[in-house]
Amino acid sequence: MLTTLDLFDIRVLPEELKEVFHFKFPWEILRALDDFANSISDNRRGVIHPSAIVEGNVYLHETAEIGPHVYIEGPAWIGPKAKVKHGAYLRGGVVLAEGAEVGAKTEVKRSIFMKKAKAAHLNYVGDSILGNEVNLGAGVKLANFKTFGTNITIEGQETGLRKLGALIGDKSSIGCNAVTTPGTIIGKNTIAYNCVVLKGVIPANSIVKLRQNLEIAERK
Repeated sequence: MLTTLDLFDIRVLPEELKEVFHFKFPWEILRALDDFANSISDNRRGVIHPSAIVEGNVYLHETAEIGPHVYIEGPAWIGPKAKVKHGAYLRGGVVLAEGAEVGAKTEVKRSIFMKKAKAAHLNYVGDSILGNEVNLGAGVKLANFKTFGTNITIEGQETGLRKLGALIGDKSSIGCNAVTTPGTIIGKNTIAYNCVVLKGVIPANSIVKLRQNLEIAERK
C-alpha cells in the first residue's frame, strides 16, 4: 500500500498545511482537511473579478487570482500565485497551495491541490488530493462515490469514507477524458493516456494505456 510519504513531498508546503498531511495513509488527510477548513478565517487580499461570487470564510493570498464568473462556497484556502479561472466552482472545503490552478468550468469539492497542481479544463475533482505538479488533462473526472453508496476500501483496507476520489502522487499526468474510480491511488511520476479508466493502486513510474492504443502502436 502506498503511504502519504510515498506519494507526496510535504516539505514544499507551508507549515499550516503540513499538519494536515501528518498521517500514514493518504485518505486520512481528508478527515484532517475538514478540521483545517473549519478553522479558516475570512481574509481576502488577492484579486477577485467583479463577476465572481465568493461566499463564506475564504483565505485568499495577496498574489492569488479569482477569475470571471467563478463561484466559491467557503471555507477555502487559496495560497500564493494560485489561480481560479473562468466559470470554476469550488465547494466543500478546498485548499490550493502555491501556484495551483483550477481552470475553466472545473468543479472542485473537498480537495487539496498541492504546489503547482493543475486541473485546467472541464474537470471534476471530488474528495481528492493532487500532488505537487500533478496535471489533469481536459475532461478528466475523479469520481468519488460508489454506485450503491457503500464505504470505500483500498486493497482490503477500510477507509471509513463513503466519498473518496483519487490520491495522485507528485508529478503524475492524467490524459484527456480519463476517469478514476472511487478510491484510486496513483504513484508518483505516472503517466495515464487519454480516455483510460484508472482504479485500484497504481505503482509509481507507471504508464497506463488503453489496450486498443497499445495494439495500434504494436502494429506500427
